[in-house]
Amino acid sequence: MPPRGPHTGGNFRPTVRLTAFILLVVAVAALIRFAGTFLDAENPLAPADAILVLAGSRLERPLEAADLYRDGYAARIVLTADRPEAGYDLLAARGIRVPSDAEQARALLGRLGIPADAMEVPPRIHDNTAQEAQTLRQLATARGWRRVIVVSSRYHLRRAGFAMRREFSGTGVDVRMRGSRYDPANPSRWWATRRDVRWMLSEAPKLVAYVLGLGA
Repeated sequence: MPPRGPHTGGNFRPTVRLTAFILLVVAVAALIRFAGTFLDAENPLAPADAILVLAGSRLERPLEAADLYRDGYAARIVLTADRPEAGYDLLAARGIRVPSDAEQARALLGRLGIPADAMEVPPRIHDNTAQEAQTLRQLATARGWRRVIVVSSRYHLRRAGFAMRREFSGTGVDVRMRGSRYDPANPSRWWATRRDVRWMLSEAPKLVAYVLGLGA
């Protein structure tokens, strides 16, 4: 057997490892680069029975719902209420009542011309998106809705859509996720602003938890 030269199989394995490492780095960089657009999972709009505005935004999400209502996509807007911060109870104990975010959003929609009988705030207080999905399923089932538009922030769409479709599985109800056009997020360059980075650092682990069945 001829002796192994300096440029034969002796360097093959290190070269393969280096190539694999480079490919892995490129793949991870690509995943990070497109993580924002992955979370921004919006669906095409279509006429629906109701527009659900997820809690978490006093202005951006309600404004989107108002535009969708005026454009004729649905004749009903549902606003969900989330658990208020402790300061609300502290002020109430001092005789000062501050309207909840859902109440403020409803008042805003009224000032934008949305009729009072076209809006509702279910009585349940929600701790998370999964509970909001349960409320929407109950409403849709009780009222025979066949399609709903769910409005949220752009980075929240992937996880919210997962929670909604998990809850609506087997019901035949079509769920369309819609990001607010008033959300200043820039998913294609999420690393460029502190606000976007905070959203990404918050949403990515929550999405993983939901997919693994750990999210409520």
